Amino acid sequence: MDGMALGKDYATQECSIARALEVVGERWTLLVIRDALYGVRRYNDFLVHLGIPRAVLANRLQTLTAEGILDKRRYQESPPRDEYVVTDRGIALWPVLRALGIWGREQLGGEPMRTFWHADCGTELSPHGACPACGTLVAPHDIDMRPGPGLDPDPADPVSRALLGPRRLLQPIETEQPPAQRRPV
Repeated sequence: MDGMALGKDYATQECSIARALEVVGERWTLLVIRDALYGVRRYNDFLVHLGIPRAVLANRLQTLTAEGILDKRRYQESPPRDEYVVTDRGIALWPVLRALGIWGREQLGGEPMRTFWHADCGTELSPHGACPACGTLVAPHDIDMRPGPGLDPDPADPVSRALLGPRRLLQPIETEQPPAQRRPV
């Protein structure tokens, strides 16, 4: 492989993992989806929370919208502003993100940044997303997210501050950021 450029797609691979990586395998993409599942919806909130370059974020949001993982919705007409709402197709990525987070913590170290609980009974979920008390696999809209011991208790950005308290997955976050600081997409 010396001197050969790395390909930009998986055209020669015939497997479902390669097809999935074509959609979600670029740098930043899974973090955008994670934030959408946590309730981030607005362009500037993604931008501030992730520290992602504007052009990269715009590209990732466009791709995720085109692939049906996010839905772009107008929330304000004057000036026109849109938000990005995770779709059922995006919600289906929750177990992947949860497993990747657990793998990262177990294999690469660190304290949990967040913990996930069954909202109905208040039991912490197993690593596979099941409720040990109820014996059910818990859907994302029934999961409460709580701060874990690895979470910075005094973050600088407004999205991280909004994510400090317990909250339900998929519920939109509200940042304390004044509207004048938001930029339209």
